[in-house]
Amino acid sequence: MDIGQKVKVYRIRDVVSSNTAKKLGKVGTVKEYKMTDGSGVGVVVQFDDNSATWFFEDEIQPVD
Repeated sequence: MDIGQKVKVYRIRDVVSSNTAKKLGKVGTVKEYKMTDGSGVGVVVQFDDNSATWFFEDEIQPVD
């Protein structure tokens, strides 16, 4: 994933808050990378409502 790339949230693998769960199926823009708990790198995605949250790379897909 590249910064500035449009992505869609297609799955959420952990238990999350209801606000984050509502992002499933939504499209947003990758804003930055985030180091996770040592098991990889996540990405921070900003959505049209100006909210942002981070996801593991296997939870999002690029949008054409």
